[in-house]
Amino acid sequence: MGTTAEVVEERRPRRSRGRPGTAEVAQVFLQRRLEEAEQELRRLRARVAEQDEAERRLLARIDELQRAGKRQASPFSKGDPKCRPKRPGRKAGSAYGVRHGRARPDHVDEEYEVSLPDCCERCGGALKEVRLAEQFQIDLRPPPPPIVRRFRIHVGKCGDCGRRVQPRHSLQTSDALGAAAVQLGPRVVGLATLLNKDYGMSWGKVARFVERSFGLRACRAAYCRASLRLASRLEPTYDALIGAVRSSSHVTPDETGWRVAGRRRWLWTFVGVRVTVYAIAASRGSDVVTAVLGADFAGGVTRDGWAAYRCLRKASHQSCVGHHMRRCHEILEVAKRGQAKFAHGVLRVFKAALALRDRREELTTHGFASLRGKVEAELDWLLSWRPRYELNRKFRNHLERERPYLLTFLYDPAIEATNWIAEQALRGPAVIARKLSGCSRTDRGARCHAIHLSVIRTAAQRDADPVDLFVRALRAPAPRALPLGSPPVG
Repeated sequence: MGTTAEVVEERRPRRSRGRPGTAEVAQVFLQRRLEEAEQELRRLRARVAEQDEAERRLLARIDELQRAGKRQASPFSKGDPKCRPKRPGRKAGSAYGVRHGRARPDHVDEEYEVSLPDCCERCGGALKEVRLAEQFQIDLRPPPPPIVRRFRIHVGKCGDCGRRVQPRHSLQTSDALGAAAVQLGPRVVGLATLLNKDYGMSWGKVARFVERSFGLRACRAAYCRASLRLASRLEPTYDALIGAVRSSSHVTPDETGWRVAGRRRWLWTFVGVRVTVYAIAASRGSDVVTAVLGADFAGGVTRDGWAAYRCLRKASHQSCVGHHMRRCHEILEVAKRGQAKFAHGVLRVFKAALALRDRREELTTHGFASLRGKVEAELDWLLSWRPRYELNRKFRNHLERERPYLLTFLYDPAIEATNWIAEQALRGPAVIARKLSGCSRTDRGARCHAIHLSVIRTAAQRDADPVDLFVRALRAPAPRALPLGSPPVG
């Protein structure tokens, strides 16, 4: 037998050649884990850098929007000017129409001769007439003084029943006597209402304008109260306009925020064929849509993506393409790399659809249907995507809900692709008035505002003078529906 050291050496397991030991395996394992951790760290750092960059851009955008909300007047509303802006005015070339100047007047009220001087002002030489030229100047006459009418009313009493009888002249607007015997005439009330509701002038400015222009002095409260009385006379006309918009073949609705005594309300507009109806309501839901258009409205509707309009189940809907394209641009402002693919694709599809709409006349029916099918197929292919980016995911879900109404304008040429006409109907008489006047103080004032706007806008669509319509409404013995577009009164 060997020594103890030799026995221990024999019992110790011998390491096979070519195989790493436990320490070496652990070292390799730890090295791999270290490399994986370093890769994960680099990936996380890159992601943090992207998030920081996105946060920086979003904060800058928020700051820009906050500043823009406080200074919407020009020149701040459109950001910095372009480096190479387009030349203002009419574009050159015959493709943009024939150049026109102001037409010569058909009559001349005053004529003046502008003769040559005796000699040249520069050298003192004799002057010789070369030709005779003409220049016309169209100006306003000095405003006439106000007309003061006195009605001598012979009030009677029935000898049998004792009933009081007070006759009324066709030019009168009220039967009030006594303290209310001095009244504003219908034409000045109509003009003041037009200046306030359509041109955005406050009642104080209206009073100053009428006084300085025509010499008629009245306080602003007098004009305001007269306007409220005018709205009560126009109630039947307003109801008739609602009936006309219900029978319209196509309606473009839209809504915007409003305030009544500081409380939130909504100003609605429904633009039909030669008729426009405004309504101010506390709701932004489908109850207002059905109250104005009716639940059985079966015409065409071009509207935005607001869900309240989907209650019109019998109508042919067109979802506003402009809103979807604007949303694409908003996504592209903050998207990075692959996140922008979906928005670019949707934007490309809508641009192709609008270009195809403009080529409808030059294509055959079969050719137009074939190209329309390609646009539909590309849109359906985009909606089959499942984007993980949050903005793309929400936008894709919204487009999927609106899918049956996205390309209706390619099937019906009478339907507009955007709701621009409703936005214009809101922008001028509503949005500007909201900024200038702070909306309405009472519910009665809000309803009167909607009535006045409806009559004024519809009269403009029918080439009628709203002031003449206001005069007819005030002179009518009782409130009644007046036809818009009637010949002016004397």
